[in-house]
Amino acid sequence: MVDVLSQNEIDALLAALSSGEMDAEELKKEETQKRVRAYEFKRATRFSKDHIRSLTRIHENFARFLTTYFSAQLRTFVQINVVGVEQLPYDEFIRSIPKMTILNIFDAEPLEGRMVLEVHPNVAFAMLDRLLGGSGTSPNKINNLTEIETTVMERIFSRAFESLQEAWKTVLEINPRLEALETNPQFMQIVSPNETIALISLSTKIGDTTGMINLCIPHVVIEPVMSRLSIHHWFVSQKKTRAVEEVDALQARLNKAKLPIIAELGNSQITIREFLSLSAGDVIPLYKPTDEALQIKVGEKLKYMGSPGIVKGKHAVQILQVVNEGVEEIDE
Repeated sequence: MVDVLSQNEIDALLAALSSGEMDAEELKKEETQKRVRAYEFKRATRFSKDHIRSLTRIHENFARFLTTYFSAQLRTFVQINVVGVEQLPYDEFIRSIPKMTILNIFDAEPLEGRMVLEVHPNVAFAMLDRLLGGSGTSPNKINNLTEIETTVMERIFSRAFESLQEAWKTVLEINPRLEALETNPQFMQIVSPNETIALISLSTKIGDTTGMINLCIPHVVIEPVMSRLSIHHWFVSQKKTRAVEEVDALQARLNKAKLPIIAELGNSQITIREFLSLSAGDVIPLYKPTDEALQIKVGEKLKYMGSPGIVKGKHAVQILQVVNEGVEEIDE
């Protein structure tokens, strides 16, 4: 954006040029010099601000789904929120997490490559304590997981990936699947150390225990679908999805709508005196031949022509003809 000088600044600049404090030739040289911007190749910027905003929206939904899922599983207060989405080298992510932590390594077809859901030990062990009947507190000293603890954690986090699948529906239908559960970051090398990743940080509170859940998505994994992370594509697909859902909901409601169907055997006219004197056994003649088709109305509109009969001892009407739209009812 070009800076616009105020009148006072223009006057001061002209005065400095007139007095010789500033040299016009030097100003021209500074203007023609190329502007250099520092760029660090180890921290290559591969996610635009547009991509970061889209990832934030997607994983805000993920945090909401996770909150619902963990609240139901743990039967206690759970609060999960997105606190930041940033891009950094994979090596920097590995050095930033504890030496003993819970690393859920997973893939998500049709995307190629692996991603990581890192859960801070405080949060993971609070979940484990709650699932095994405790109050949901985390131990002061955290040791390696036993086989039973590993199995319990694999089960709860495998189902947590259903929330990730739901959150990504607006962009791509993915099928996340847990490959392995590790506790030592040094044994986990899913991409090269200098590969750029998107790190989604989720602040997590379970009862009185707080900690972080970090989702590591390498750029090379989601590179094929980066175009879908643009704001324009995100809103267009969301609009299309909403339109389809609205049509399906309307269709479902129409299918459940109840309409009266009336088969008219005929009609007749009598006086008020005759109507008041009617009694059981009286016969009212109808102005309709027995060999003529009956009019079958849906609501108040003529829709079918049919023939009366009996099926399994019950009165019935067989549809002989569908009346096309625009055909007027015949006056008797």
